[in-house]
This record gives sequence, C-alpha cells and structure tokens, in this order.
Amino acid sequence: MVRFRSEKITIDSNGIKHGYRSGLENDVMEDIENNELEPNYEMTKLEYIQPETKHIYTPDFHVSPHIVIETKGRWVVEDRMKMLLVIEQHPELDIRMVFYNANQKIKKGSKTTYAMWCDKHNIKWANKYIPDEWYVDIYDDIAKNGNVQEYLKKGELTDMGCKSKKGRK
Repeated sequence: MVRFRSEKITIDSNGIKHGYRSGLENDVMEDIENNELEPNYEMTKLEYIQPETKHIYTPDFHVSPHIVIETKGRWVVEDRMKMLLVIEQHPELDIRMVFYNANQKIKKGSKTTYAMWCDKHNIKWANKYIPDEWYVDIYDDIAKNGNVQEYLKKGELTDMGCKSKKGRK
C-alpha cells in the first residue's frame, strides 16, 4: 500500500508560497499592514555600483518615500558590504534593518553582533519587529513627502496611532 507523507507547512514555507523569502519577512509584512500601510514588498529596484560593475538591489519593504526596511535572518559579509554601498550611493533613503536575531555574531568566533555592526555604521536596526517609533517616522515621511495612495492601505492619513504587534518583547 502506498502511503503519502504530508509535509509540515512551516512559517517560512508559507511565506515563500506567498512570495516572501522568510517567515520574518511575512511577520514584518503583517506588522506593516496592521499599521494601515502598504508593505510594497520588493516593489523598488535600486541600482548600485559595486566597484566597476552595476548591480540591482531590491529592498524588502519601501514603506514611505524615504524609508526602506530590510529584513535579515542570516547576514553574510557580502550582504553587509552591499548594504554599505547602497546606503552610500542612495543618501536620500533611510535604510533600516530588522533582524531575526540582532544578537547573532557576524561570523563564527567574532564578538561583533549584527546590532553592533549596524551601530558602528550608523544604521538603524531592530530585533524581530518594527518599533513603534519607526512607524511615527514612516507616517511623518508620508505626510510630508508621499503619494499617500502609494503607501497607505486605505489611501488616507487618518489614524496615526501604531498598532503594536502582540507579544513584542
């Protein structure tokens, strides 16, 4: 008799099914939507030059005209260097990082964590969730500079209150 094995659907596989590469991206997308914003997931393509070669960087969430949120589980040296190049070449953007584990070491044996590396390079970062203060910045940026319809789910800036994700630590 042939038996079929049902595969367990994980948060990561469910996120990938819906176009996200990780469960963290899916969680951040839900958090953004709960705050009445359009996630604009990987909607923007930014050119950047890696010495002598042109590349394209696709931010995870372009949530307002000048604020981009990038989510990372594993953050390898190539991605860290790419982020520095993009930040340098796009000073008009405020690129912020949300890590699955901000206390993860940048490499085996290192004392430096992702959070420490960001602090050293003046990059705003958060652990697992977008802080409420960032939503205030996002709403302010949209109100001052944005095409409201492009960034807000309902197309209007009515409720500026942040809806905190349950279980935040």
